Amino acid sequence: MATSKGYRLTASTGIHKGDREYQQDQVALITHPRLPGCVLGIVADGMGGRSGGRKASDQVMLTAKQLFERYSPEHDDASTLLQQMVTEAHIVIKLTAISAEQEPHSTLAAFLINPGGDCHWIHAGDSRIYHFHGSKLVKRTMDHSYVQTLVDRGEITEEEANVHPQSNILMGCLGAEEDPPADHHFIQQLRPGDVLMCCSDGVWHYFSPNELGSVLSSLSPREATEFLIEKARSRGHGGGDNLSLAIVKLEPLDS
Repeated sequence: MATSKGYRLTASTGIHKGDREYQQDQVALITHPRLPGCVLGIVADGMGGRSGGRKASDQVMLTAKQLFERYSPEHDDASTLLQQMVTEAHIVIKLTAISAEQEPHSTLAAFLINPGGDCHWIHAGDSRIYHFHGSKLVKRTMDHSYVQTLVDRGEITEEEANVHPQSNILMGCLGAEEDPPADHHFIQQLRPGDVLMCCSDGVWHYFSPNELGSVLSSLSPREATEFLIEKARSRGHGGGDNLSLAIVKLEPLDS
């Protein structure tokens, strides 16, 4: 998909059950029905019983798709749209919980690229978004998790956080009693060489930012999704979580 900004978008999604009995992750890359160059990437990691987690991540996807289809960058604010996705999915998940025995919850990590080349993202929970330029990390989301608060306080390092026994405890997500935290970020102008990736913790848990940058810069999005899933599976040693990721790469137009 070419744009007027001197790059074309290449993209891929990947999903795997990992070593879990059920798939509760959901991932999607959605191109806008009316706007070339407008793309939404989104990951939802569901939690809560056998079917509760899947119901929650399904609701995130359904809400996101419906809102994105109605989106018009000329009249709507992308940041407001992403906040709406979080708020509305949270309410719907809480309503499903009333009629279900499970406690459905979900993370959400979504980035929206506008036709003009600006990008907005939002996240709640411990699914992440990474922005690389070449192999260099520009920015990533900070998890709403117990271990991230320990890192923020300087009590443990990033490396220690990855192997901490309580690394799965979230401080906020969709479907919980409290309103979900929702952190926004804005990239004024994407450039050729930029890569965006959103993924569940089943993926990022097994890689350093340097490793991710190296893979994303040297491989196509399709090759990168396959490689990262395969490598995470082997590093999980039979105890890996569901894995899901979406990658968008901005490649220079051939002169």
